[in-house]
Amino acid sequence: MNKQVIEHAGVPVGIAIPDEGQLRFIAVKFSVFDLDQRRFETLGQLQKTVRHHLLTETAHAA
Repeated sequence: MNKQVIEHAGVPVGIAIPDEGQLRFIAVKFSVFDLDQRRFETLGQLQKTVRHHLLTETAHAA
């Protein structure tokens, strides 16, 4: 796998890069900086974590 853009609701929020057999998340939006540099086993796990993080943040802001 090469670098891959991670989007939420059609908006790029970061990139996933291969790192020691896992995927490292590099945040490009302030809303996901809490997840910056975290490693994930799968792309699905990363996307689910980003989605959950953003939906939780939205719920707390309301």
